[in-house]
Amino acid sequence: QVQLVESGGGSVQAGGSLRLSCAASGGTFSSIAMGWFRQAPGKEREFVAAISRGGGYIGYADSVKGRFTISRDNAKNTMYLQMNSLKSEDTAVFYCAAKIMVERSRWYGRIHEYDYWGQGTQVTVSS
Repeated sequence: QVQLVESGGGSVQAGGSLRLSCAASGGTFSSIAMGWFRQAPGKEREFVAAISRGGGYIGYADSVKGRFTISRDNAKNTMYLQMNSLKSEDTAVFYCAAKIMVERSRWYGRIHEYDYWGQGTQVTVSS
């Protein structure tokens, strides 16, 4: 059983930055692929970014490429999402997710591929 706790959400003006963290426990973090997803009001949950278990393979949604950076520190059992140049359309609840039983050189971008989810952290961007 893997437990995930997100932090770092908040309110920011357009153009600003936030850094989200996802702390994992209950599993071998270096064997787990991780991802960030988000859900805006009235919309379905969508993929944001994902990272392979070792951190060497990364994927992003087109909407965040060049603005968001995903990373992980396996020594600290923590994943991060650095969000720059935030836009009002980035307003959403952001969730981190974990997938066990993964290939070394893959990241995973689909909701149904993930086994565990955090409770979410709200990000609000005002224009």
